[in-house]
Amino acid sequence: MPQSLRVAATAVVAVLALGLSACSGGSSDSSASGDESGSSWEPVTIEHALGTTTIEEKPERVATVNWANQEVPLALGVVPVGMAAANFGDDDGNGILPWVEDKLEELGGETPVLFDETDGVDFEAVADTDPDVILAAYSGLTQEDYDTLSEIAPVVAYPETAWGTPWREMIQVNSRALGMEQEGDDLVASLEQEISDAAAEHPGLREKSAMFMTHVDTTDLSEVSFYTTHDTRAMFFEDLGLKTPASIADASASTDEFSLTQSAEQANAFDDVDIIVTYGDDSLVQTLEGDPLLSQMPAVENEAIVALPGTTPFGTAANPTPLSISYVLDDYLAALDGAAAK
Repeated sequence: MPQSLRVAATAVVAVLALGLSACSGGSSDSSASGDESGSSWEPVTIEHALGTTTIEEKPERVATVNWANQEVPLALGVVPVGMAAANFGDDDGNGILPWVEDKLEELGGETPVLFDETDGVDFEAVADTDPDVILAAYSGLTQEDYDTLSEIAPVVAYPETAWGTPWREMIQVNSRALGMEQEGDDLVASLEQEISDAAAEHPGLREKSAMFMTHVDTTDLSEVSFYTTHDTRAMFFEDLGLKTPASIADASASTDEFSLTQSAEQANAFDDVDIIVTYGDDSLVQTLEGDPLLSQMPAVENEAIVALPGTTPFGTAANPTPLSISYVLDDYLAALDGAAAK
C-alpha cells in the first residue's frame, strides 16, 4: 500500500476503533462454538513472528486477511464476516474460489465482505466488519500491517516465516484462536488420511523428485527461479510421496528465503530433478524446451513438466489449503503422474 494511503488507513482505523463496541455491523451466520461456551472461555495466548496475541473473549465475529485463512473457520463450520477476495485462480471473477463457494452454500451462510487486497490490506474495510479476531496464520503481513490491524482486533499472524506456514500449522494456529483446537487437529488428521489414500493410487511418484519453478519470465530466461524447501508448494511434494532433489535441499539449507534464483548457465545443477512444476501453459513449456540452456535440464528434455494455469482453480493446486486439497488433489496427482511417466 502506498505510504499516503497507509497513513490515511491508519487514521481511519483509529477513529473506527473508538466506536467498535457500539457498532452492530451485522453478524456471522455461524460462530466459533467448539467445546467452550461463552461463559467457560479461557483466554488464549498465541506467540507468532510479529508479537504475542491474547484473545480474551470467545470470538463471535471472525475476519481473515491474506490468502486462504478463511478456509480454516469455514472448514470448522464458522462463516467469517470478512475475508480477502481471491486474486488467483478465480474462475468466474466473483472473488471467491469454488471450494469456498461450495462450503458457504453448505453452511447456508451469507457471502462475507470481500477485502480487496490489490494494494495491500484494506484496513478500513476490515474495521467495518467489526471483528473479534483477525486470522492471518498464513500471510505476508508486515509489522506495520500487524500493528494497524491490532488496533481493530486481536491478530494471529504467521508463526515464523511470511508466506511459509505449512497447511497443517495454518489450521492448528487459526483453529486455536477460535477455541477449536481439537476440531483443528481432527481436520488435519482427516486431510492427512485423504492425501495418503490418494497418493497411494500413484505409486509411480514415490521414486521421483520434483522442483517448483517460480513464475517464469519468458522474455528473460537467463535465470532459473525456484521455490525452496521453506515454501509450502515444495513442502507439499513430500505429502504426495515425491522426493526433494539434493540440488534444491542443498540450496535451501543456507537460507530462510522461500525462493532463490540461479543463472541458467548453471542449469545442470538441476540434473537430479525428475519433474518440474511451474505456473503457465503450453506456450511456456514450448519456450523452455526451445531454450538452448534450460532445454538441457532432464525434466525439460523429457517434457516432464506440469504447467499450472493461473486463470483456473487448478492453478492453485500446488499450494495446499484446508478446502482446496479435496477439490484439486486428484487432478494434481494425475498431472504429476503423467509427468513422472515421461
